[in-house]
Amino acid sequence: MIPNLIRRYAIMAVAVPLAAVGARKLSETLEARRGPSRATRLLRQGADALQGIRPQKKRRFSFGR
Repeated sequence: MIPNLIRRYAIMAVAVPLAAVGARKLSETLEARRGPSRATRLLRQGADALQGIRPQKKRRFSFGR
């Protein structure tokens, strides 16, 4: 049980961030070569989702914030 837990932690700590970096780099390369497209936007959004980055919510009334 403990080795499985360590294995899962290692995957989450190493493999997922590497996949996010790879997707972001691929998105930048494709965008530089062919320009912005739906595929590059989706790659970037996928990388953000893997890293837990959430876009700022647009507020309707932002009284002094």
